[in-house]
Amino acid sequence: MIETLNLLPAWAAGVLLGAVFFGGLWWTVRKGLSSKHPALWFLGSLLLRTSIAVTGFYFVASGHWERLLVCLLGFVMARHVVAGLTRTPADDQTHLSEEASRAS
Repeated sequence: MIETLNLLPAWAAGVLLGAVFFGGLWWTVRKGLSSKHPALWFLGSLLLRTSIAVTGFYFVASGHWERLLVCLLGFVMARHVVAGLTRTPADDQTHLSEEASRAS
């Protein structure tokens, strides 16, 4: 029980890192598609988001593989949350039509 509570901050940090990473990706796609220089947006965002995530993982883990694993779990969980929050109604229709075609 105590060990699990010690891993809770690592999980929360992973959720935060994931929200920043995938939220930043969503924001970059929205801004980059309407920009005159989308390559600069995408490259700059990739470098910044990756730097933040890797640095965050490094400091959260601080030499403990358990913390790194729990942080990664929070990161992946945040990916699913951000994907769900940023889904548009058109995405939902496309997903439903793909499932219907597979069922046939």
